[in-house]
Amino acid sequence: MLKLSKLYVVGIGPGSYEEMTLRAIRTLERCQVIVGYTVYVDLVKEHFPDKEFLTTPMRQEVERCRLAFEQAAGGKETGMICSGDAGVYGMSGVILEIGAEYPQVSVEIVPGVTAALSGGALLGAPLMHDFAVISLSDLMTPWELIAKRLEAAASADFSVCIYNPSSKKRGDYLKKACEILRKYKSGDTVCGVAFNIGRQGEGRTFYTLDELAQVRTDMFSTVFVGNSATKLVNGNMVTPRGYVIDKK
Repeated sequence: MLKLSKLYVVGIGPGSYEEMTLRAIRTLERCQVIVGYTVYVDLVKEHFPDKEFLTTPMRQEVERCRLAFEQAAGGKETGMICSGDAGVYGMSGVILEIGAEYPQVSVEIVPGVTAALSGGALLGAPLMHDFAVISLSDLMTPWELIAKRLEAAASADFSVCIYNPSSKKRGDYLKKACEILRKYKSGDTVCGVAFNIGRQGEGRTFYTLDELAQVRTDMFSTVFVGNSATKLVNGNMVTPRGYVIDKK
């Protein structure tokens, strides 16, 4: 029986080694080659010094996936790394689509901690109830569809976690998103921004929805907009799930 080569798609979490899952660490220790976006490779390189690292810049995601498959097809156990979780705006979907071209390569997805979870923990407990995760990047999704999803989430009183809130070319997208959310949410809705999660300069700030519309963010920021019940409790953002807490 033909032995299949192995390609792992590994979510490395928010950035720091301590916040990678044990499964992710053990998988990368087993790999001979680690492939990834340059910034993500730089985050893990020091922890796996004996590995061969291959990188591609941003906007070359498909090429990066084919590079990983070629390494695996050549007989090397290979890991394709993604920030956060590989299946949340990561590479696992592309890998599985391309995988049909490489029947000799077996693919295994290794989950990681996505920014909605790591950023949520930094802010407190903003996602304790139903929530939506929406990216404002319009590289592959038209703004009209993003706006429709924001409106649907807001009208249903979801808490909303926003990925890729702004960039140099999308400086006003978070403001536009807040204007859409404001149609259904109060201007004093509790919001939070987690930035540089798991990396140097990590921090958090809290705003109202009206204040958030004026905030400058970047691609290293994750934005959280509460639902109608979200509140600040002892300096933390909390969305109650409905438990009855007796006062002592």
